[in-house]
Amino acid sequence: MNNKKQHRTSLKDLAKELNVSIATVSRALRNSTEIGEEMQKRVKELAKKMNYRPNPFAQSLRKEAPKVIGVVVPNLVTHYYAAVLDGIEEEARRVGYSVISANSHESFEDEAHVIDNFISLHVEGIIACLAQTTTDYSHFEELSAMGIPLVFFGRTCLSDRFSSVTANGDEAAQMATQHLIDTGSRRIAFIGGPNHLDMVQRRKHGYLEALRENRIPIERELVMCDKIDYNIAMRATERLLKSPNRPDAILAFNDIITFAAFTSIKQLGLRIPEDVALIGFTDDAHAAYVTPRLSAIEDQSRLMGITACKMLLSNIKGDTKVYKKIVPQQLVIRETSAKNKK
Repeated sequence: MNNKKQHRTSLKDLAKELNVSIATVSRALRNSTEIGEEMQKRVKELAKKMNYRPNPFAQSLRKEAPKVIGVVVPNLVTHYYAAVLDGIEEEARRVGYSVISANSHESFEDEAHVIDNFISLHVEGIIACLAQTTTDYSHFEELSAMGIPLVFFGRTCLSDRFSSVTANGDEAAQMATQHLIDTGSRRIAFIGGPNHLDMVQRRKHGYLEALRENRIPIERELVMCDKIDYNIAMRATERLLKSPNRPDAILAFNDIITFAAFTSIKQLGLRIPEDVALIGFTDDAHAAYVTPRLSAIEDQSRLMGITACKMLLSNIKGDTKVYKKIVPQQLVIRETSAKNKK
């Protein structure tokens, strides 16, 4: 008995076989006047040969309410992305849209696959946050070629083509670093994610600007940017704190890195903030419930989702202007950042 799952021919399969874009195949199958008769004939013949069947669910999405948008996020289990999705769903529901969400698991391959699925489902638009391994943006360029509206949030790319919603991470990081300096810290480390991500670049820039403005030397060994991963961040924190001249404060890039640093400091028997002060980019749902309570740069993540959805719906209605919206973050001071002054 053969239990192998049968592969269903997709638009992507047809496009690859013909060495053309998915957009070309899609238009040819819809008898678009943008595609020449010869190409339409080639596409249809190949579709018949490869037993291509249009997705009936996708067809229903095209013809019937409710209308659907797709959302792809790097990690659905974190509060930040869940809160953004909550905002998107609230705004979409308000105007009669439904939302399909998918998790890229911080993987470029998974992200590209999700986008391909959304194309096959004929969603009316897509909201996306880049996976940390994504440096090839061709799957998003394809959306542009097909005229499918796309809005980025958080981590973005192709800023000349697509609208985006981001936070003021540079200003927030500078403010947080300044607070650490004002309350007694001098050797402040930054633990971040991959350097190619614009979100990492913004937050690191703010951290460095605060050091420059206070004439504090920038030490390369205190800036550690690597994969966004709990265990990697734990090891990075441990290396910093076991060094001969350890930092007396840490600014952490996101919630995963923040709580990895928090745990590592505790495991080494160091006190927070007396030995090592800590501020992280995270959310109020977790920051207030650890001991000591965490000083944090908090996103207005739900508002970010609402804003991204409004921009996408405007795009779907025909507004082709590229917008850049900034949703400000909030520095909330609790117990982990201010050293005891003697």
